[in-house]
Amino acid sequence: QVQLVESGGGLVQAGGSLRLSCAASGRTSSTYAMGWFRQAPGKEREFVAAISRSGFTTRYGDSVEGRFTISRVNAENTIQLQMNSLKPEDTAVYYCAATTTMTTILGTSASWYDYWGQGTQVTVSS
Repeated sequence: QVQLVESGGGLVQAGGSLRLSCAASGRTSSTYAMGWFRQAPGKEREFVAAISRSGFTTRYGDSVEGRFTISRVNAENTIQLQMNSLKPEDTAVYYCAATTTMTTILGTSASWYDYWGQGTQVTVSS
């Protein structure tokens, strides 16, 4: 089993920045790609970003490309999401996810991931 715990959410004005962190514990040696998703009220869960096990490969959703940066610190079993130039439409609950599938592909579908955190709220005011 792998446990994922997110932190760093909060309230920020439009144009501001936030950094989310996700700490993994348990059988972290079995995890490969990790990623972030978000879900706003009444909407489906949306892919935000993913990062390979090595940290060398990343992938972003179209709506955050160029504004968000995902990074990984394997020694700490942690991934982070640096969010800049935040917009009100970025308001959502952000979830950390991890897959145990040994692949170089970075999936964008929620069904591709095996473990999920509880989520952290990000609210961007206009």
